[in-house]
Amino acid sequence: MDTLCFDSTDLEETEAFLSSAYTPMTIGGRPQHSRASIVRHSAGGLTVDQLAFDYTMAYDAGCLNRVCLVTVHEGHFADTTGGGEELFGPQETFLLAPHDRPYRGEVRSARYTLTLFDPSLLGEVAGTGDRSGGRVELTGQRAISPAANRQLGATVAYLRDHVLGRPGAGAGPLVAATAARHMAAVALATLPNTTLDDAPEPVDSRDATSDTLRRAVSFIEANAHRDIGLADIAASVPVTPRAVQYAFARHAETTPLSFLKRVRLARAHEDLRRADPRTTTVTDIALRWGFAHQGRFAAAYRELYGTAPSKTLHR
Repeated sequence: MDTLCFDSTDLEETEAFLSSAYTPMTIGGRPQHSRASIVRHSAGGLTVDQLAFDYTMAYDAGCLNRVCLVTVHEGHFADTTGGGEELFGPQETFLLAPHDRPYRGEVRSARYTLTLFDPSLLGEVAGTGDRSGGRVELTGQRAISPAANRQLGATVAYLRDHVLGRPGAGAGPLVAATAARHMAAVALATLPNTTLDDAPEPVDSRDATSDTLRRAVSFIEANAHRDIGLADIAASVPVTPRAVQYAFARHAETTPLSFLKRVRLARAHEDLRRADPRTTTVTDIALRWGFAHQGRFAAAYRELYGTAPSKTLHR
């Protein structure tokens, strides 16, 4: 995991840092105070930044080439990309701009969190793309409902506080990759996007056979320790990602990623049974298998095995 800190009252330094960390941009304004503070945590293609500006900073920026979500804690954002002004305030989480277009606006004495990830993850988690790209796009800035906005903000806070920003513990590769996919999935569930009216393709339904399920299960069980997602599972069969989703729903009444989680829980269970509690902790094993939030790991483990992971470890 990488951590980066920046703090300055010099506008030229701030402009240079922002251009290096995000995309080439120019900033403007005539502030009496001009302190900018930025703390970055990143791992596995996921970046969560905490920023604070104690003045109004205008910006004119190029393409980010990443999905960028903004969670406002204090102050306001004004997006003026389209010529008008779209205002965002505290407790809102929104899409800053399409990843492939320039944008402009103002940060008005704001404290906020930025979350960035590769746009190809949208296609991967939707089951219509892969690691090299995908045609899934976010089409609106605001969440589709107040509840969706709360879900999106809560996910950002979880990643910021429990996965990337947790003191004294780095996010391992499997944890970080799982977190990035989770963020992409929540973005698709809460923001307007091109998948909302997508109809199933006949070929996907035709390929959703029991043999597809068998091959996918075999691949998951052999590769649960690796950073794999829906696209990898589908490529191993090989069929489309949606065909794999339909096969699991039709023949196993679950999803591929839920089955992957169950397999990883089983592997964690075996490791807990065999580990020496004098040299190994529950946290060590949970992180090994991609579970960053210890409370959620313990709850899922108890639901499956009827006991706490700590009791298995010390048994």
